[in-house]
Amino acid sequence: MAKFNEPDNTTINLISNGTDITGDIKSNGDIRIDGSLTGNLNTKGKVVIGTTGKVKGEVICKNSEVSGFLEGKIIVGQLLNLKASSKINGEIVTSKLSIEPGAIFSGTCKMSDTENNAGTGIIKEKEPEKPAK
Repeated sequence: MAKFNEPDNTTINLISNGTDITGDIKSNGDIRIDGSLTGNLNTKGKVVIGTTGKVKGEVICKNSEVSGFLEGKIIVGQLLNLKASSKINGEIVTSKLSIEPGAIFSGTCKMSDTENNAGTGIIKEKEPEKPAK
């Protein structure tokens, strides 16, 4: 039986080398970053940060593979894979973590055996601010 509520993850969004983006990105599909992103990234799919990729901000996703640079917080619902060329400065929250020899990580790491505690990559809408009384 087909699942009708599942997002269509067949598309891959690419931020190529030489492209600089400032701002927040929300997506249902997979994203590969070989350029630069300054802002938050929230997707229900997989995030790949290539060897030339640089991200400064918060990343929320289902799975991730990092070969480049990340400064900020990364929340992964399932598996975070840090390749040998990766450099992470900040906070990691994930269910499963794989680190290759040579990867550099400076910061904190929180692991949980359930996806719900690690963040499932579900796009979260910001609550509207209430006016001060």
